[in-house]
Order: sequence, then C-alpha cells, then structure tokens
Amino acid sequence: MANEAIIVELLGNKGDPVRYTCADGTGIPKGTIMQLNSPRTVIEPDAVDKPVVGISASEKVASDGQTSIAVYTNAIFQVVCEDTQCEVGDSVSIGTSHDGRVELSSTLDVEKGWAVGYALETIGVGSTGMIKVRK
Repeated sequence: MANEAIIVELLGNKGDPVRYTCADGTGIPKGTIMQLNSPRTVIEPDAVDKPVVGISASEKVASDGQTSIAVYTNAIFQVVCEDTQCEVGDSVSIGTSHDGRVELSSTLDVEKGWAVGYALETIGVGSTGMIKVRK
C-alpha cells in the first residue's frame, strides 16, 4: 500500500490504542486505515462504505506469528486527499482506491461509522493535510 497516514500527534493516552485481532498471514504497514470485520478483526481496506476503527500503530509482518495489532483511535495524522478537496471540518473516509488516501465523507458515512475522522485544514486533491481520527 502507498500513502500511509503519518503520525503528527498522539492524543489522550498515547493515541488511545485499541487491540484488534488480525490474520497471522497478513502484512499491515504502520499508518494503515483499518477496516473492521467480524468478530472484532481488522484488515486493510478492501472497499468503501465499511466500518473503520482507526489507524494501525505499528507494522504487522506477514506470517510473523502475531494475531493482533494496536490501532490508534485518538490522534492527529497527515494523510493524502484522493479526488475531492476536503474543507476544514469535513468528515473523511477511506478513498475509493483503497490505497491509504482519504476522500470526503457523506452524511451516511458518518452515521454508519465509515468515516475515519475530520479534516483539521483544507486539503486539496492529491495534497497532504492533517485529520483528527474520530473513533
């Protein structure tokens, strides 16, 4: 994956990390927006309009014997905006390319838990900017 989120500031209790189950055979880069699957398992995003729980706190190497990963739920990250400019305060979700970029959320995204967070500044298309994770 490209365009992983970059930690700018951990808030609360060092980013308020929450541990989730993940597959041993899965490799997950640090800074990946994590999609929730049942039961309480996370994966790299494979679709839009899926629940998001936060951003991976560390790298998970494929087949390393680990079956859990911490996810930051309270932090500020630098991200890349995909295809529509995000204005300050706009909610953002997983981008349609599923490669770590974010896009402007719809009201339904926020209601369903599909939004990652909100923009702390205006972020132009293809540009980087800061978001606050909202989980």
